[in-house]
Amino acid sequence: MNDSERLAIAAHLHVALRRKTGRVTDTEWMASDTAYGQAMAQFALNHARSHQDAELERLALRFAASLPGAPAPASATLTTAAAVPAADPAAPQGLVASARRYVGGLR
Repeated sequence: MNDSERLAIAAHLHVALRRKTGRVTDTEWMASDTAYGQAMAQFALNHARSHQDAELERLALRFAASLPGAPAPASATLTTAAAVPAADPAAPQGLVASARRYVGGLR
């Protein structure tokens, strides 16, 4: 998938997150920074699954699949919260912490 397609999907996810959660995201950074993109996709998936929002879940899965090096989602719809991983254990702790600070600072 090329960068412009990923940016378009990120823009759709941005609009959905703003409308449904009040979360403001940085669309360009979400499309270019894999860690931030994964964090926003995970946030969207958690919200979608806890509120049973199929549209937001579809957008989040589509965006997550568009990220470089991202594995294809196993299923288009997972309805149990237990199926959502809490964090990527392979991610460096400093990177995860900085992503959380940025994400938390947006509110």
